[in-house]
Amino acid sequence: MPEVTPLPLSGYVVDVHYVSGVPTFVLGDGAIALGTAGRVVKPHAGGILASALSADGKSVITGGDDGKVMRTTADGTSTLVAERGRKWIDVVAAGPGGAVAFASGRTVVVVDGTGKTHELERPRAALGLTFFPKGLRLAIAGYNGVGLWFPGTAAPVQELEWKGSHIAVTLSPDGANVVTSMQEMALHGWRLRDGQHMRMSGYPAKVKSMSWSVKGRYLATSGAGVSVLWPFFHKDGPMGQRPLELGGRQELVTRVACHPAEEIAALGYDDGMILLSRFSDREEVLLARPNGSPVSAMAWSGNGLELAFGCESGAAGLIDLTR
Repeated sequence: MPEVTPLPLSGYVVDVHYVSGVPTFVLGDGAIALGTAGRVVKPHAGGILASALSADGKSVITGGDDGKVMRTTADGTSTLVAERGRKWIDVVAAGPGGAVAFASGRTVVVVDGTGKTHELERPRAALGLTFFPKGLRLAIAGYNGVGLWFPGTAAPVQELEWKGSHIAVTLSPDGANVVTSMQEMALHGWRLRDGQHMRMSGYPAKVKSMSWSVKGRYLATSGAGVSVLWPFFHKDGPMGQRPLELGGRQELVTRVACHPAEEIAALGYDDGMILLSRFSDREEVLLARPNGSPVSAMAWSGNGLELAFGCESGAAGLIDLTR
């Protein structure tokens, strides 16, 4: 079993990122814990509701219930990106060229790399945001589908429709496929070149974590007693294909994190256990023993030799795969 360095934190771990190589834990109580030395900064007056790593990996973007969007670097410096009064910022995304997107209710805002602000009103609340890998284009998940928006242009929003509530959205690394997690405990996807729908169902719980494998061959997901990995390397994507299933246990998988270079994935469970599983033969390695608290965040270091994790209780740690 690899060596685990425990890092007891002050509260619910919303997310974890490697910011300029430094493991950075985003906490629900409004704090950000930097590295292993116990350094903590508090960029928000209230709680942090969402976070995203900047495209260059040099800062973390956070949205809070104080109505602020903040950018924090590895040295603990926090700067204001935007402020929306008393409106909660419950979803954020980071894009190319330093762009930042966030949403409050039906209003979606993009602050581009020059600092210019663009706003869009959606028919219903925006529940998920993600940028395309190239160009300033944003996918917005909400009720009855996804809107694709080019901020700062007169181009109409392209609507990808599917009935139901879409609570999160992700894009394949090549930008060819849009996939959402739904309130109805399923995934839905669209192939952009021809609008082909992709329906992925059968989950016993909502999918709250999605992670693309290296080169985008698989989309790994939480929401079951296994991590379900949908194959996207076939002509019709996952349609008509059996998904790969990893790490079967009685406990639910709550978080997934695909390795940056190899076809392996870290799987976090609702009892705090973390397993490492290889796609080719499903061989498993125990990374962390159960601690009684659901794993709520995981991230790989850039070289793939360290895994940072956090749990709902505030339990957290660094797993060194070289030891």
